[in-house]
Amino acid sequence: MKYSSALKLNHIFRRLYHTSGSANSLLVLYARPNRSDCNRIGITVSKKLGHAVVRNRVRRRLREIYRIHEDMFAPGWDIVVVARSRCVDASFQSLEKAYLSLGEKAGILKEQTL
Repeated sequence: MKYSSALKLNHIFRRLYHTSGSANSLLVLYARPNRSDCNRIGITVSKKLGHAVVRNRVRRRLREIYRIHEDMFAPGWDIVVVARSRCVDASFQSLEKAYLSLGEKAGILKEQTL
């Protein structure tokens, strides 16, 4: 991730959970502006989704989706993505579509200029 870093501190996760999030059937996305020029990304996958192999696969897929589309996201946001149970069986394309639609719904995508 060129313009981003990982979000690892518990108190920042908790602060983001108190904001209004955007949700669909696969993911929930919480976003809040930070005071820097880069994004901080956190991914949460519950133990209810499956064993460690399953959770890590979901986490890797979500990180890869963000990495591919990193240029589309506006800088200066703390973002937490929470995986829902349907996320385990979803295809990469449907996860990608859900992730980007939530980014657009939350208003953290850059305006596309033609």
